[in-house]
Amino acid sequence: MFPALYAILDAAGGSGWDSSLGEIFAEAGVELIQIRNKKASAREIYGASKKLAESLRALGVRVIVNDRPDIAAMTGAGGVHVGQEDLPVEAVRKICGNQTWVGVSTHNLEQFHEANRTSADYIAVGPIFSTATKENPDPVVGLELLRTARQLTKKPLVAIGGITIESAESVFRAGADSLAVVRDLNAAEDPAQRAREYLAVAKRVISGRAEGA
Repeated sequence: MFPALYAILDAAGGSGWDSSLGEIFAEAGVELIQIRNKKASAREIYGASKKLAESLRALGVRVIVNDRPDIAAMTGAGGVHVGQEDLPVEAVRKICGNQTWVGVSTHNLEQFHEANRTSADYIAVGPIFSTATKENPDPVVGLELLRTARQLTKKPLVAIGGITIESAESVFRAGADSLAVVRDLNAAEDPAQRAREYLAVAKRVISGRAEGA
C-alpha cells in the first residue's frame, strides 16, 4: 500500500532540513519524506539529501529528492519528484533507474493525462487548497480534479496544497492515496502527534473505502 502521509521538509519554507525532524516523523509512522529547497545550491541539496537518506534508511523511510534526479541517484535516495518545468519522467527514469520512485506534479487534467501515460510511480494533484509554501503557486484545483483523476488511473494519487488535519478526511474521501503536507506538520506544536493524527484519519477512511463504505 502506498504511504498515506507524505511529509515534506522544505528548508525554503521554514521547516528546515533537520534530519532529527525526519526521525521524529519516522518514529511516528511516516514512511515517505521529501526534501525540498528551491533556493539551495546543488552542493547543499546533495549534502542534506545524503544525510537524510542515510539516517532514515534504517528506519524504513523512503526519502524523495525534489527536482534533482542526479542527486537522488548519487545519494541513494528512494525517489525523486519533478514538476512541470523539470525533466520529463522518462528522462528522470534513465538517470535513476527502475528501483527509484519517480513522482510528478500535475495541476490540470491535460497534465494529468500526460503523466498517466508515463512510467511515473505516483502522480501528485494540486494545489487542492490555497497554499503559502510556494512563491508562485498554481491555481487552486479543489477536490474536483482529484475526484476526476481517481476515475482515470490506478496509479497512486498524492494530494498536495494547503491540506490540514481538518481537511484531511475530505481529501482522502475524494480519492487521494496519500496527502503531501508541509506547514501543518512542521509548524505543529507536536509534529509527531500531528503525523499520528493524519495516519489515524487515513486508516479510518481508506479501510472504509476498501470495504465499500
